[in-house]
Amino acid sequence: MSAPKPENIDAYIAAAPAEAQAYLRRIRALVRQTLPAAEETISYAIPCFRWQNTYLLYFAGYKKHVSIYPAPHEGGEAFQNELGPYRAGKGTLQFSVAKELPEALIVKIIEQRCAGAEALMLSKTEKKKK
Repeated sequence: MSAPKPENIDAYIAAAPAEAQAYLRRIRALVRQTLPAAEETISYAIPCFRWQNTYLLYFAGYKKHVSIYPAPHEGGEAFQNELGPYRAGKGTLQFSVAKELPEALIVKIIEQRCAGAEALMLSKTEKKKK
């Protein structure tokens, strides 16, 4: 039997492994600081931020790491090289709870996801005009 879906991000963090809780709270705070207009929700039973009708960023906590999804694929070669050590799959970034959270990089990830959401919104608007 699987665990019940958390009602909100506070409940998710409270139920997460103790090792990951501070990291989850910090990721949440970084999103709130970088994009205050983002809406908090639970999707796929993990925390998610929605913005501009887009599921912008998911995050999850585990005993040995926290993950952010989806990993941006845009942003140029230098940005992709920064993400490289944290890639754990095509769309997943993992950050060890044994190391300091790379906060500046996480802010860049949020900003890149916002830029991608804005580009998607503009392309949809352009298609509607045609």
